[in-house]
Amino acid sequence: MESIAEGLQLFQRGGIVMYALLACSLFVVYVGVERWLFYQRMDAGKAFAQQFYTYMKLKKYDEACEAARRGQGGLALILSDAFACDDERRSAFVEVQSGVLLAKLRSRLYYLSVIVTMAPLLGLLGTISGMITSFSIFNVESGQAIAITGGVGEALVATAFGLCVAILALAVHAYFTQRLDRIITDMELCFSALELMPRKERERVL
Repeated sequence: MESIAEGLQLFQRGGIVMYALLACSLFVVYVGVERWLFYQRMDAGKAFAQQFYTYMKLKKYDEACEAARRGQGGLALILSDAFACDDERRSAFVEVQSGVLLAKLRSRLYYLSVIVTMAPLLGLLGTISGMITSFSIFNVESGQAIAITGGVGEALVATAFGLCVAILALAVHAYFTQRLDRIITDMELCFSALELMPRKERERVL
């Protein structure tokens, strides 16, 4: 309980900027959890992409179509619907649907990059504000200026907290960016295999 009280006291000493940084940290956690749940639902998985590509490469089109229909995630749904498209519409369909899926996957990631930049600046603002307050309190009696250095130390809390928030946002952003890049690679792999499927085989599968 004592450590919690000390932490709250230290938080309050960081100034009003600490509340903005706290809101940023909570938003980062929210985005991280929400995106993780969304990716778990929409990511078909690397294993699915490799299986689909292998079937197409071996010209096992029936198995590839069945794998797409049974698969989970956005990529599997696009591939399953693409089998039902004729050759003239398939490329356009895949392009549009993949663009829609990628837009959904990129949603909210931009805000994380903003917080990565903004959080340290907010922390620096809080520190500068605290230092201005501290250095404005001088004892100028007898020609000596005695700064309240304790206040300067407390002001640095805002910078430290801002850096922590930025590091958290950077880690979350890097994780989902890497995962998004892998999904894009899987999509390109599967779509390239789908484009090489002969027309007569597509008609037979349907």
